Parts: sequence; C-alpha cells; structure tokens
Amino acid sequence: MEALVPAFLLAALTQLCDKPAMLTAILADRYGRPLTVAITAGIAHATLNLAAALGGSLIGPMMTPNARALLLAMALIFGALGAAGSNRVKDRLDGWKLGAFFTPLLGVLILAFGESTPFFTLALSTGGQPWFAAAGASIGTFGVAFVAALLGERTWAAMPWRWLRILSGIGFLIAGCWIGVNALRLT
Repeated sequence: MEALVPAFLLAALTQLCDKPAMLTAILADRYGRPLTVAITAGIAHATLNLAAALGGSLIGPMMTPNARALLLAMALIFGALGAAGSNRVKDRLDGWKLGAFFTPLLGVLILAFGESTPFFTLALSTGGQPWFAAAGASIGTFGVAFVAALLGERTWAAMPWRWLRILSGIGFLIAGCWIGVNALRLT
C-alpha cells in the first residue's frame, strides 16, 4: 500500500505538463467526446503502468535494497530531465482515421511509452507492491487525462505549466540525488 500514494503523486505531477495530456486535450476537441477520449487515454496509461509493474515484480526480487533505491533515484533524475523539455505535441495525429476510441488509445500509448511515469512505476514496483504502484500511477494519469479532455486544447495550453515543470523538475532532481547518494552510501 505504501507504493500507491507516491506513484499517484509522481504520475500526476509528470502528466500535468507532459505531452500525453496535451494530446488528450487535442483529441477531445477534435472528436467532441471528452469522456471517451479520457477513458481511452486512461486505458493506454494503465496498460503501460501494468507492464511496468509486471517488469518491476520480475526484477525486484533479484535486486538489493540499495539497487532498488538507485533505480528510483535514476527514475527521478530522468523525470527531472524530462521536465526540462516541452509539452508541445509535434504530431496532432491528423492523418489518423481510427475514431474517438482507437486514435487516443494508440496515440497516447505510443506517446507515453517513453515518458517518465512508466519508469516511476517500474522503480516503485521493485519494492514489493507492484500492483499498488500500477494502480496509483494509473489513477494519477487518468485524473490528469480526464481534466485535460474536459478543458480542451485551448484552455489546457493556456495553463501556466512552465512553472510547474520547473518546480517539479527541481524537486525530482533533489529527491533523485538525495536517494542516489544514500543508495551509494556516500553520506
């Protein structure tokens, strides 16, 4: 149960100013079905989080506690680096004619595959509670996708995400360095 809340918070913070949320807002406006788009974006995120949790449950028993902490530190540092990027979506999937269910499902699945949230889920899953980590991350990502879909592209893009990206990036970097230094027993 202790992996549920950190996974939720990490997922929500990273998704608030990340590309999958922006794509969800774009597709919700295009199809005019925000609830359908939000649900399918949530399914895409849940699929990735479940795969990451499965991976964490497989490698977790082979890792020492320090290795698990170091993996979490690396995930946080990579999350900080990801926060420095842009949330602009380069491909709006205009050529995709798969409808209001499959376009967001596949588009968000592909876009979120390289994002920080599955890496956080993997790192938290190695601690022994993979399904709670997957559940927390999935709830966090669905919540953000739901809000993005309801607000739509114009309102979502107008939000001051830059400051949240900077603050969350700094927070991730500090936490990652702290956990990493402790995992390497340098303190």
